[in-house]
Formats: sequence, structure tokens, C-alpha cells
Amino acid sequence: MYAYIQGAVTDKTASTLVIDAGGVGYEILCTASTLSGAPARGEIMRVYTWLSVREDAMELLGFCSYEEKGMFLRLTAVSGIGPRTALAILGSMPLRDLTMAVMTNDVATLMRAPGIGKKTAQRLVLELKDKLSADDLDGAILLPGTQSDDTPPQGAVGEAILALQSLGYTQSEAARAVSAACKAGGSEERADELVRLALRGIMKG
Repeated sequence: MYAYIQGAVTDKTASTLVIDAGGVGYEILCTASTLSGAPARGEIMRVYTWLSVREDAMELLGFCSYEEKGMFLRLTAVSGIGPRTALAILGSMPLRDLTMAVMTNDVATLMRAPGIGKKTAQRLVLELKDKLSADDLDGAILLPGTQSDDTPPQGAVGEAILALQSLGYTQSEAARAVSAACKAGGSEERADELVRLALRGIMKG
């Protein structure tokens, strides 16, 4: 119903923003990244929005970017993931980390999100992995304010990405190659195997 709302920030709480657009104050439940990137009161901001309709309530949910909203919609399409849970997942880590975790089957990182256990994290990977592409990863990495640092996922996947970066590949190139290696059946417990398969894929590509 609302693609985005643009107007002056009139109020900000720990979970919501109020945007004055055309004399109407829209209270928007936002992700942590949207709230942290919001300007001072009185300044203009664009928030990408989605209307949540339940039997007992209607809520506007807000996102700092089109890419973050797209990930939210993908998350809510996963069985058992509602709008509030999707917001919590997005708020638990930078969009770059979330995208990379799904593409590289990094269940441990996904379990950092509140209320997400191992089975739910595995279901997220299963249902989303084939729906994400290199463009999604590149977009998440390039978004301003979406990365708290340059640290790749932990474990063998992260080691493999670092190894490829040490060979001169960019972080996005390394992550894509390792993601392809995981899809090709590489053991996510062995960094050396992932590096070997990733390099083989790069040479073929």
C-alpha cells in the first residue's frame, strides 16, 4: 500500500519513528539500522514501508533501504517467520552479515538473532538460499551503514573467505565463490576444501 514515506522526523523512540508527511504523522515500527541511521528531529528522511494487517492491529513497518525491505519480505515468506520475528532478525546483524550467512549456510550466525534456534536457522537457509544471488550480496555490502566491520562469518566459511581475500579477491568475490563451493557440496567444516572448490569455480567461471 505504501512503497515509502518521506517527510520530517518528529519523534524517535527505541523502536519507532514518527514521520510528518503532508501534515500526517506516521508512526513506523523500524529496524535497528533504520533507527540508528535516522537524522535529527526536523530533518527529512525517506523510510521504505510495509503495512502489516492483523485481526487486532495495523502497523507500518519501516526500513532504511529498498534492499532491507526486500530481505524482510523474503524472511516473512519463510514458514513460521512473522513480521515481528523478521524485524528482530534484521535488527540482530548488518544486512551484509545476514545475506552472507544465508548464502554460505552459516547457521551459527543466524542463531544470533533473538528467538532463532538451530532448526529455524536451518529452515531459513533451506528456503532462502536459492532465492539470493550475487547481486543481493553486493547490494548489502555496498549499502552505507549496513556493515559494522569487515569481519566475514565465523568458522571454516569465514576462514575460506579470508584465505581468498589474501589471494587478492574482494570480499564479495570471495563470499560468492565460497557460497558456490557450499552449494557444490563442499564441507562447511573444512576451510581448505572450500577454498579448493571455490578456486576451481572461479577458474571455470
